[in-house]
Amino acid sequence: MSDMEKIGGGRKLKIVSAIDSFKGSMTSLEVSEAFEKGVRKIYKDVEFVKVSLADGGEGTVQALIDNTNGKLVKLKVNGPLMSETEAFYGILEDGKTAVIEMAAASGLPLLAQEERNPMEATTYGTGELIKDAIKNGCREFIVGIGGSATNDGGMGMLSALGYVFLDKEGNELFPNGKNLSKVDSFDKNNVMKELEECKFLIACDVDNPFYGKSGAAHVYGRQKGASKEMILELDKGLENFSKVINKIMNIDISNVAGAGAAGGLGGAFMAFLNSDLKPGIDIIIQKVGLEDYLKDTDYVITGEGRIDFQSAMGKTPTGVAKLAKKYNIPVIAIGGSVADDIENIYECGISAVFSIMDSPMTLMEAMNTEKSVKLVEKTAEQIFRLLGTCKK
Repeated sequence: MSDMEKIGGGRKLKIVSAIDSFKGSMTSLEVSEAFEKGVRKIYKDVEFVKVSLADGGEGTVQALIDNTNGKLVKLKVNGPLMSETEAFYGILEDGKTAVIEMAAASGLPLLAQEERNPMEATTYGTGELIKDAIKNGCREFIVGIGGSATNDGGMGMLSALGYVFLDKEGNELFPNGKNLSKVDSFDKNNVMKELEECKFLIACDVDNPFYGKSGAAHVYGRQKGASKEMILELDKGLENFSKVINKIMNIDISNVAGAGAAGGLGGAFMAFLNSDLKPGIDIIIQKVGLEDYLKDTDYVITGEGRIDFQSAMGKTPTGVAKLAKKYNIPVIAIGGSVADDIENIYECGISAVFSIMDSPMTLMEAMNTEKSVKLVEKTAEQIFRLLGTCKK
């Protein structure tokens, strides 16, 4: 009996790799491919299944189009401050499902530190992505709303789709954070008719209400560049906007969990587009059919760029581990860096965690894709050399 058979219980070893992207370094698929290469140095005949994953944030579009043979659509839209920016979204193989990361059009990384201002920022570009996908025949949407630069309550996105927001005098308002407090009504005469045919599933991993001390402005405003005074004004604006929505639509989003996500964008999706908000990793795991791959699996490999206590809070590694735990499958996690405070992730079903770092190096060196691929490959080889020894 070969070492491979000893690990696989007398049959071909089966490994499922379900790893998130390493931000700024490797896509989900690139990490899995590197890991497979390392394993095959030891076990050439292994059955190695690669499932690209994300948690609804960066990498979601790429993960889903990799899994479904979809296509990437690139286009120019208006960025958070209405300057032209190159953005993207994905269309899955069925031709009718679009996958959007709002951060691609309205995200914080699109702005320099000194440009960040949620009073001025808008989600208009996110609406342009949705509009383009609708024109391309999409009627089902998966939208990740993490990483926003905005606090406009979703006014920008809705404006791009045809809504017009008005003040008490009937003047049209530009859809940004500072104008939330001025909204008195809205006109929907020019809203895209196709929206009635669309279904939106929103990847959201926070439960903040629309406004208040735990709301969008108070919790996330500072990281988006808001001063204390701005935070108070933005919060009052969101409160006003929610009252207008309730008055006209009879929908109260003020205290709904997740309504405050992405500066109130979550609430806009709920009220105007009748959307469901669910944890991102749950949406992606279900969409790619990860559970179907776990049958007769010996090991599950997962991971992300940094593994720390937050990895247990709706992130890919623990989402994968919880599913694998149902089938008593050992789960091995890898990370670019591994923090000390990770005891909580073992309770989720992760068996062991390994950093891919093999020596001191700068962040720039660690983020280099070619270097990272080699580190993952090397780590995989060493893990399975050890497992082979333990099974002897």
